[in-house]
Amino acid sequence: MMCQSANAMWSRWSAMLVWIFLLLCCSADVVSTIIYKVSEEQPPNTLIGSLASDQGLPDTGHLYKLEVGAPFLRVDGKTGDIYTTETPIDRETLKDCRNLFEGDPCFLEFEVSITDLIKGTGPRLIEGRIEILDENDNTPQFSSPVLTLSIPENTHVGALFAIPVATDRDSGSNGIADYTLTTGPEAANLFSLQVAQDSDEKLPQLIVLGNLDREQRDSYDLNIKVLDGGSPLRQSSALLRITITDANDNVPKFEKSHYEGELPENSPVGHSVLQVKANDSDMGPNGEVSYSLHQASPVVQRLLSIDRNTGTIFVKGLVDREDISMLKFYVQAKDNGPQPKSSKALVTITVKDQNDNAPSIRIRGIGLVTHEDGVANISEDMPVGTAVALVEVSDRDEGENAVVTCVVAGDVPFQLRSASETGNDRKRKYFLQTTMLLDYERIKDYRIEIVAVDSGNPALSSTNSLKVQVTDMNDNSPVFSPSLYEVEFAEENQPGDKLLDVVATDADSGTNAELTYRITGGSVPEGLFEINPNTGEVRVMSQLDREQLDHYQFLVAAADKGVPSLRGTATVVVKVLDRNDNDPKFMLNGYSFSVQENMPPLSPVGMVTVNDQDEGENARVQLSVEPDNGKFMIQNGTYTILSTISFDREKESTYSFRLKAVDGGDPPRSSYVGITINVLDENDNAPYVTKPSNSSYKFLDPRTSPETHVESVEAEDMDIGLNSELDFIIVGGNPHGLFRISSEGEITLAKEFTSKHIGLHRLVVKVKDKGTPARHTTALVHVYVNETIGNVSHVEGLVGHSLYTPLEMDIAGDPDYSRDQHSNIIFAVLGGFCVVILIIAVAMIIRHVVLKENKSGYQAGKKETKDLYAPKPGPKSNKNKKAKKSKAPKPANPSEEDEGGSLQKGLKFNLINESVNDSPRIHLPLNYPPGSPDLGRHYRSNSPLPSIQLQPQSPSASKKHQAVQDLPATNTFVGTGDNNSTGSDQYSDYSYKANSSKYSTKQQDSLTLEFFITACDMRCPTFKINQ
Repeated sequence: MMCQSANAMWSRWSAMLVWIFLLLCCSADVVSTIIYKVSEEQPPNTLIGSLASDQGLPDTGHLYKLEVGAPFLRVDGKTGDIYTTETPIDRETLKDCRNLFEGDPCFLEFEVSITDLIKGTGPRLIEGRIEILDENDNTPQFSSPVLTLSIPENTHVGALFAIPVATDRDSGSNGIADYTLTTGPEAANLFSLQVAQDSDEKLPQLIVLGNLDREQRDSYDLNIKVLDGGSPLRQSSALLRITITDANDNVPKFEKSHYEGELPENSPVGHSVLQVKANDSDMGPNGEVSYSLHQASPVVQRLLSIDRNTGTIFVKGLVDREDISMLKFYVQAKDNGPQPKSSKALVTITVKDQNDNAPSIRIRGIGLVTHEDGVANISEDMPVGTAVALVEVSDRDEGENAVVTCVVAGDVPFQLRSASETGNDRKRKYFLQTTMLLDYERIKDYRIEIVAVDSGNPALSSTNSLKVQVTDMNDNSPVFSPSLYEVEFAEENQPGDKLLDVVATDADSGTNAELTYRITGGSVPEGLFEINPNTGEVRVMSQLDREQLDHYQFLVAAADKGVPSLRGTATVVVKVLDRNDNDPKFMLNGYSFSVQENMPPLSPVGMVTVNDQDEGENARVQLSVEPDNGKFMIQNGTYTILSTISFDREKESTYSFRLKAVDGGDPPRSSYVGITINVLDENDNAPYVTKPSNSSYKFLDPRTSPETHVESVEAEDMDIGLNSELDFIIVGGNPHGLFRISSEGEITLAKEFTSKHIGLHRLVVKVKDKGTPARHTTALVHVYVNETIGNVSHVEGLVGHSLYTPLEMDIAGDPDYSRDQHSNIIFAVLGGFCVVILIIAVAMIIRHVVLKENKSGYQAGKKETKDLYAPKPGPKSNKNKKAKKSKAPKPANPSEEDEGGSLQKGLKFNLINESVNDSPRIHLPLNYPPGSPDLGRHYRSNSPLPSIQLQPQSPSASKKHQAVQDLPATNTFVGTGDNNSTGSDQYSDYSYKANSSKYSTKQQDSLTLEFFITACDMRCPTFKINQ
């Protein structure tokens, strides 16, 4: 009995072991989830893990294929080793790790299929996750390089003030570890730093250590530094500017330190989420609180907003739980005082799911079965249970809304089998495998429709389909005829334009003769050409540009649907034809040329380079000048710019215009370029003197000390550069070396004056530029050396004579000038006085004789109409007759006063010409007796006589020395000379042919007579004799 019982028990255990073995065999297709760890930013080909060695999987006779994980991962097909690729893994930018909170791990999922190449069994799927470990590759940063913190002046010692925190994209130990504060000596005893810990966040706080006085100092600049905990350590700093403000005693306080709320996804804009509340015990504006989002992430700022006055948080944008499931941020409450205070509270909003996402069905190839354009090919000799595809079903919702049921619709020999036991309700994977042997002769293809339904209310569903083609055995390859296609195709096509049709034939029949076309090779960008897999129609999917590439060559393949599939290839050569799609292009964005002035017309100015990337007529470019003002022309062919004018820099130094380039296309295309012509200077302008004028003079006392500034010669030159730089040289009139001139034209006294230097000095100054060849002009500087200027007219007369004196003769003072002058003046005065007395006496005698002969006697009231010295035209004999006809009854007669007045008026004439060039000097031979009426006529002449020259035969001209009467200006009737230039020719070189000056070695025998009349109570004639 016991044996029977034991046998029965053994039978039960045996059956259980068999079921366990079968269960293990059946579930051998799936391996539990594998987890690896790797640091971010690893270099390419870094080994992450080996599936064969780490998981005890076979390392021979099997094919490992990466199904999920590209482009960050690759798998060795033989060993199952997982490596990094050229695409770096950046933890902070991975899609699934962007919104992680502090401490949350970051995973990168992968899937690898294993196919037994020896037994030919269906593939197994291995799922795994790689935890991406954070590296310290980000530096913590403050929100601004300058942080501002306001502290009231009555703040108590020990008070804490929050400092804006820094952010670090790294996490964990690589995140922010500490803050440090550096203060200057003025703030060392006033402030310190305390770093508080708030859950997982470091909060820097400023401690007030001393009393603050705003009137003593209203601001302090400190340096705050943030450090992370990585290795190597990273840090950054910011300027912490503390402003001492008037009292605002209380900080707004939130009713809660942490607000939590829920927000249904897809809530409308304006939906109220929750309200935060903070109170401030201050009064007035100091107690008014405004709310704002504090250092919120871009996602929070995009989705939420807060009412500044009420603290109510509203929905601002579309909230999708599938994009973001939780919103975590701070709200800041700040009062409205002059120096506001603030506080913050943490807000966490959980986004609640709604069933707004239908299940997603993704069908892809698995193992050796590949899919092309939604079609899976399987040979009819494949065993039962062969996996045709991997079906991945997921739902972005959560909870019951994400529980998905997936089935194969219709009566087809395919079923779904779970490919992963570790999948969750939101994401499941299935193998689509055969349930029976396929028969090509009976059914050649299947359309498999997969339906997925979630558990939401109402439920949402979706479908996807896969076409499975059953193929027979194949032994003939497709053949193209011809094997080389050459086609011409114009550039600037529209994407999708047809290029050509390729056709291949297959000697097989049935499915093995059905062909699919594709582009398999060639040096063409991917996606540029697209071929219809069924018809062989090739289309250009992008716009071609001949200027980038003028021909393309690629291979097209025609593959039959046999197993194994056979294919044939053909070569396609595309020659791209040109269109006029490129503007002519100048080599430079702008041209600037420099030319010499005075260059003859039709001289080349410069050459431009222009090309057109098109070809043929489209690349033939003609240039023209715009605007065409006739000054420039372009020589097409060489593209040389010619001038049609001769340049004068002083008139125009720069020319600007545009060149227009037009190609020969239809329609033509054009472009422009700016041209600037800079005219270089030539020394074609002589200097001209602006100061002093040649007719001016400078007075110097004989006692003037050396180094005294005498005069400044100023000149200008219309040229530029060296051509306008001037040198000043005294080339004449300085035989004694009394004067010297600086390179700037400043004339100074070099030596002391002696008695022989008294008189007029004429300095001939040569102004020369530094051009090649040099140009020059000459200026006259007159210096009159004397103790006083008793008679300005005399000096101006000397200057006037100097202007007509050849420059080769030096005018440099006269040692005997003063002594002879005084003696001549005395003699002239005495002689003149005698002549006047004699004239008066003769006149009185004649008048007396006439009165005696007049029998009628004096007629009262009769005005004498004849004036003895009135100037009358005609010969001298007429003057004598007029003198005899005049009748003067008595000295007290009014007619005598008229005569005296007429005589005085007649003597008021200018003996020195005011303008040297206005009228010539008149030389009057004085052969008449001193009392001759003709002399009186000359005295009363209205013509502007510059002087009266005494001829050598005159007794008064016996001496050759100059005599100048030194009389006050009020006693003379001599006009003053012009001190300014009378014409531009006075600044030019002189080569006058004039009478020799008194300063020449041979004195001239002529004298100039100026006279004044004094008789009784009338002014006496005074003679002034000038040489």
